[in-house]
Amino acid sequence: MELAKRNLLVFFRDRAAVFFSLLSVFIIISLYALFLGDIVVRDVEKYAGANARFLMDSWIMAGTLAVTSITTTLGAFGILVNDKTKKISRDFQIAPIKRSQITAGYIISSWTISMIISIVAFIFAEVYILIYGGELLGLQQILKLFGVMVINVFSSTAMMLFLVSFFDSNNAFATASTIIGTLIGFLTGIYVPIGSLPSTIQTVIKVFPPSHAGALYRQIMMSKPFSAISAPPEVIEQIKNVFGVTYQIGDKTLTSSTSILILLTSGIIFFGLAVLRISRKQN
Repeated sequence: MELAKRNLLVFFRDRAAVFFSLLSVFIIISLYALFLGDIVVRDVEKYAGANARFLMDSWIMAGTLAVTSITTTLGAFGILVNDKTKKISRDFQIAPIKRSQITAGYIISSWTISMIISIVAFIFAEVYILIYGGELLGLQQILKLFGVMVINVFSSTAMMLFLVSFFDSNNAFATASTIIGTLIGFLTGIYVPIGSLPSTIQTVIKVFPPSHAGALYRQIMMSKPFSAISAPPEVIEQIKNVFGVTYQIGDKTLTSSTSILILLTSGIIFFGLAVLRISRKQN
């Protein structure tokens, strides 16, 4: 726990690390507020009427929560890469601490950092939605969302730990962070509604675990505006499919339980792969 505490202090004292962890989120919200917002609102206005803005604000904010878990865990694992580069990790290895405890310290701190920033991002999202005429989530919806957040951050932590295990230099890590930060918005179906993309790209998005977190967040955050829409059920279902609220594979619509299972399974698999790779490198 002391190592995890040390990592938390190192991360939050580095304002640049915190900023760049959230850079993708800032970019997404800025693009939506300045350019994409009016376009997507007009697309659904004929169906959603006065609730179109509330619906689309909830859509984009749900997507940013999915992105936040990836970018913040990746940023937090930058401490691990930096410790390797500066040979600090060697000092830990000769200290009377088990290697498993060292790895656990990085994992716990990265998960905690991502949870803290994700909660802050959620509060910001709710304030944004409220300012533009929307409504706050109820207590039951908030509890559901936090449950999804815990699972999502677990999955993202595992994926990023596996990815970071390949890097031994800050330059390689910085390059990977830039690429991931650029692509993550597309891979979670934020910049462009998934239903507007070619079927091949849709398939890629549907097999990308964080996109399922995005779908789960959307199901929770968009439930209120959807309930206020008087459009026919088939129209609402079409909107859900186009905007990635629900995913279809063939004729089957994936349930929220399936998306949760995908997140949990991917987290377990990537944790196993990461631990295997780290143990081999240490030996």
